[in-house]
Amino acid sequence: MKTLLRGRLLDFHGDPETDTNTHRWIEDGAILIEHGRIVASGPFSDMDGRGARVVDHRPHILMPGFIDAHIHFPQVQVVASWGEQLLDWLNSYVFPEEGRFCDAAHAQRMAEFILDEFSRNGTTTALAFGSSHATSVDALMAAAEARNMCLVAGKTMMDRNAPDSVLDTAQSSYDDSKALIARWHGRGRLAYAITPRFAITSTQGQLEAAGALAREHPDCIVQTHLSENLAEIAYTLSLYPKARDYLDIYESVGLLSPRLHLAHAIHLEEREIERMAESGARAVHCPTSNLFLGSGLFAGRTLEGRGIVSAIATDIGAGTSYSMLRTLAAAYDVRQLRGDKLGILAGFHKATRGNALALGLAHYIGTLADGSAADIVVLDPAATPAMALRAERARCLEDELFILQTMGDDRAVVETYVAGRALKGGAVDRVEAVSALPPAPRHADPLPLRRHR
Repeated sequence: MKTLLRGRLLDFHGDPETDTNTHRWIEDGAILIEHGRIVASGPFSDMDGRGARVVDHRPHILMPGFIDAHIHFPQVQVVASWGEQLLDWLNSYVFPEEGRFCDAAHAQRMAEFILDEFSRNGTTTALAFGSSHATSVDALMAAAEARNMCLVAGKTMMDRNAPDSVLDTAQSSYDDSKALIARWHGRGRLAYAITPRFAITSTQGQLEAAGALAREHPDCIVQTHLSENLAEIAYTLSLYPKARDYLDIYESVGLLSPRLHLAHAIHLEEREIERMAESGARAVHCPTSNLFLGSGLFAGRTLEGRGIVSAIATDIGAGTSYSMLRTLAAAYDVRQLRGDKLGILAGFHKATRGNALALGLAHYIGTLADGSAADIVVLDPAATPAMALRAERARCLEDELFILQTMGDDRAVVETYVAGRALKGGAVDRVEAVSALPPAPRHADPLPLRRHR
């Protein structure tokens, strides 16, 4: 059956920080959905809704679902762990917690939880770290597949400087990753990310194994961390004394490319900025995490001005909220502290089309364009009494969006649609797989999702 969603419609076709005429805003709009895809979107009066089930969301705002560009799935039970900076926080809280994900039943329970949280908060796609156990990725991928959710995830590779319960080896991490790629990459709406945690917890041999995986599977994203914390940088360089800088460690094993997503990237040297720009490597801003751990302030406009593509993310569990609205609020605060305001439209672009571009998936998520996956969030700028009172004085779209960004959270998310199915607030039915979506043009996307072989 076709579904027609009615409401006020907003999506982006350009970056408001660099372009003009960047968005589409329709006061009485509609989105026609069939087989998990958007058939058409535009003014309600122009829609042919014959035979469609109509869901009237007026006066709420219909937008592309939020995309979270960096999360740690095994950290859901250490969110809000007090009092440490990065390295002590990892040793005190994270590594013991991640050790529990060798248990398949525990991993499955946590996978269902985090995907429920995504739905409650309007997030329809994520780039995720698993633990060092293949069971964690199997659990998360299976749960996402059951919901027809677009998910990119990988097993964390780490063979030193952590407890035995979370260590693998260079060879086992390569073998496990190869098996997981064969099992999940390109299956439905799922893709695999090659995932060395960071240079501190990987030997040279393991990073070389990650480089080999990247060469063997050039359509896989690679995700890791870079220059989050000054103590981290100093320790990293002590482990790799021949490296010119932190980025050089990854570059020397062949990981530097447009597929490389570098979370944090706060304290960068000039050479690192130049090489990221030249190679197309992505920087991922994690504002609530950076503030919570006292790591530093991301220089987003500076990096983007040098040609570096950046994404934005919650970074659960150092991040303090599953909500991309709360994450945008923190990003605004970071830019204020740097004396560089984040535009209102620019923030919502980052959380939708901008992150889709960074992931190489803008051909079918991140907008409401015809043929895109029907991943949609419905937002209410007057969701709470305080928001409603403030909204009485809203004068324009930007005012309403800034209320959502500054005062909103999961309560402002009326509904979340994944592949056209409403997922918020109830049990998730097992549904028929989404029909195949159009492949990306070869020149436009380093990560086409395809049918499982």
